[in-house]
Formats: sequence, C-alpha cells, structure tokens
Amino acid sequence: MPRTDAVETLALLGGAADHAQLVRHGCSRSSLRGAVAAGLVLVVARGRYCLPTAVDPRRSAVRVQGLASHTSAALHWGIAVARAPQRSQVTVSRTRSRVASRGIQVHWSDVPPEDAGDHVTEPRRTVLDCARTLPFGEGLAVADSALRDRLVDAADLRHHAGLLRGPGAASARRVASAADGLAANPFESVLRGLALDAGLDVRPQVAIAHEDFFARVDLADVGRRLVLEADSFTFHGHREALARDCRRYDELVLLGWRVLRFAWDHVMHDPDWVTDVLLRAAGAPWLASHQHVRPALTA
Repeated sequence: MPRTDAVETLALLGGAADHAQLVRHGCSRSSLRGAVAAGLVLVVARGRYCLPTAVDPRRSAVRVQGLASHTSAALHWGIAVARAPQRSQVTVSRTRSRVASRGIQVHWSDVPPEDAGDHVTEPRRTVLDCARTLPFGEGLAVADSALRDRLVDAADLRHHAGLLRGPGAASARRVASAADGLAANPFESVLRGLALDAGLDVRPQVAIAHEDFFARVDLADVGRRLVLEADSFTFHGHREALARDCRRYDELVLLGWRVLRFAWDHVMHDPDWVTDVLLRAAGAPWLASHQHVRPALTA
C-alpha cells in the first residue's frame, strides 16, 4: 500500500481516527508525527487524532454562554463526521432572547446537566443532536463512528432516542436503530444510508466465503446477492490493489453476486445518481441462495 499524508487520510476517514486506522489506511508514522508537530492534526486522546477546526468551538460557546454541539462537538470528541462544519455549532438555552451569532450556527435547546461537559455536549447527546438534524446518512456516520470507538453504547443510544420528542425525533430513532459499529468510515456510512433509503437491506462488513475464496465487503444485501463497495483512490490507487480488486470482484461475480462500486465523489457530491442506481438495483431480480455467505461478527 502506498504511504499517504496524515491530513489527507484523516479527511477521508471523517476528520477523526485512531492510530491503528490511520496506519491501516496507508498513513506513515513520520507523516503523522510531522502533522501533529505542525498543528495540522490534533491529539484528542492517547492514540486518537482529529483535524483541527479554525477556532475551538468551545470558545464560541463560552462567548454566547452555550455549549459546543452537533458536528463541532463530534470532532471535539474525536467522532468522525461526513462533512466538517463550516461554522462552529453551538447550542444555547431556549430562554435566551438574543445571541450574537457571528461566526457560529446557533441551535436552541435546553440541555440537562448530565448531557453537558466542559462547554461541550457529551458524546451521547452529540450523536442524538446530529441524528436529529443531519441527513440520514450523515447522522448515521456520526453514530457509527461513536459506536465503533465505544464512545456510546448501542442499547443506551436506542433507549434515549426512544425518549425524544419533537422535531427530528423520528430521524434520531431511525439513526439509532440502524447504527452499527462495524461500519468502517463515514463514506461507507453515507452510502449505507442511501442504500437503506432506496429499500436495500444492506449490512456493513459482510464476510463472503466459498472454498478457497474469502472476501469481506463494505456492504451487502444478502437476500439480493448485491455487494456495494465504497472505493477510495487513496486506499486503492496502486498497481497491487488494482490487481487484487479485479480478482476479488471477478470471483464475486462468478459466485452469483452483483457488485456496484461507488467513489467518494459519487456518494458525497452526486447522491441523486447513486440513489437512482440503488433503486434500479433494488428492483432487479436476484438469486435466493445464501450458501456462500457468512455474516461478520460484531466486535
């Protein structure tokens, strides 16, 4: 695998990742050390890194007597997001009449003390806020990341989502129900969100085995024998990867699977086309045999 820049790799992983994820996706240790030394990458916990925002959102929160929240809070906790916020996200009390909102996006909500940390919403509240307000796939990316890094508990997240009322509550419950710690990165989560919206029954990181062949695919709808791959040039852009992927996809096709491949630009910038492809795939005939499938186990 070619060595990649720490900032580039972190951006593709949603702005936050641990050391093992960065190395696994081709980031060199020297690049990571250099990026940290230059302030281009922040250490948010031992072995945990994120991209810095232009201004610490907690400073903006203090200025308006609120809490850094939503995707700003997610990045503070090292939770990966599909899109970094352009402005600091801050939640203020509903009782406030006026807020000097220059440079920030204000959300109005009463946050109980147990959901408030050091001028920032706690991880579970952060995930649910994102689930309420973001498009489904982007909210799913935040929840998947928080589960993957064990910052929230799946059952606890579903329980508290069920207690929500008001705008976005149904969206939050849907995200909490679909969230899965097996999801590899925000790119894959957003693609999964589009697939679920299109009526596909996809699961992340499904293992497919037959005789001497084995593959763990990004997403699979087992009933339709359909594989969805979230392909990144950074992770697959070299000769050995091309040869490996050609063999992998050919074997899957010969085993009766249909394989659809999507680039990051497709998913993030042309979701209407991706949705159209997925809708057509959902309505196409499929094979019923599951004999070659072995679902991956949750970590």
